Amino acid sequence: MTEVFGASAPVFKVGAEVRGELARDLSRLEIDEATDGLKTLSLHLVAEGPKDNAEEEEQLYLDGQIVDLGKELEVSIGPSDGARIVFKGLISGLEAIFSEGGEPYVVLYAEDKLMKLRMTRRMKTYENKTDAQIAEAIADEHHIDAEAAVEGPKYKVVQQWNQSDLAFLRDRGRLVQAEVWLQDEKLHFKTRGHRNGTEVTLIQGNDLIDVQLRADLAHQRTKVKVSGYDAKERDTIDEEADSDTIRAEISGGRTGPKILKDTFNERVSYRVRENPLVSGEAKAWAKAEMLRRCRSFVTVVGTTTGTPDMVVGSRLTLDRVGAPFNGDGYYVTRLRHTYDLTSGHRTRFEAERATVNETNT
Repeated sequence: MTEVFGASAPVFKVGAEVRGELARDLSRLEIDEATDGLKTLSLHLVAEGPKDNAEEEEQLYLDGQIVDLGKELEVSIGPSDGARIVFKGLISGLEAIFSEGGEPYVVLYAEDKLMKLRMTRRMKTYENKTDAQIAEAIADEHHIDAEAAVEGPKYKVVQQWNQSDLAFLRDRGRLVQAEVWLQDEKLHFKTRGHRNGTEVTLIQGNDLIDVQLRADLAHQRTKVKVSGYDAKERDTIDEEADSDTIRAEISGGRTGPKILKDTFNERVSYRVRENPLVSGEAKAWAKAEMLRRCRSFVTVVGTTTGTPDMVVGSRLTLDRVGAPFNGDGYYVTRLRHTYDLTSGHRTRFEAERATVNETNT
């Protein structure tokens, strides 16, 4: 068992230099990411031990020599022939924990470079721009390259009211179902079809050590409608999206809207949070909301024995998880890599799919 853990133990770099002390003194590591961007890390280190080959034990990691606020931290994990970088960012928090009769700990907190966007609030007006162009403009403010791939309308005026750049970008992404993430030092603002995730197969009872799957009609709808008023044309806006919206993303099975309609007839949702000013905005928002609901018909929460290849955006194939749920088409929406001295590397994930399989009834 120790040999397996050793092969998958994290490797830490601080300022591009490998620091074996961090792996030696590691107690627990957690790395989190979701589709709305900003990867975060917490690292618990035993903070007392020999220093510089000294015989007496001393306090560690609090003198700024190895780790310190603002230093760059990189973490890779996995066997030597398949290790993957799972985090790269800046140390943003440093915590010391002392308790009577217990070992002292230092906890490092770090975030990827989207932290710059999170910490920048502004009041700004964007004119005659699409959401993709807004994302590119925000990236330019932070001297970050951007890749944006989002279909949607051009807005006459969009205003950012005392929001952080990250919160504002997340709001724009929610309207058109675009995801936000940082990769290869670039800000990515793309819809799901433009995100290139890894392909991963998980077998229940093998690398998939626990899993919970649910098909739930509670938030499914047969249609989504968005209404407003076009002042220029002096006419009402009334756009809708139905179950055809999801067809391009599926290759078979039964969708939530189809089952809902067969069971309860039409069930329509009216989106009222935003007020579209032209029909193009309403159409894009209705489609995005219908996609969000359809995609989350089947949800999965699971844990693997450690899958460094899995990222947010990975496409999963699940096996031995029951007739309605077996197969491909799952999309990872949230991910947590952990490592501790008891379980070694674990990958906890959330995923979703728009269909359940056809079964004989």
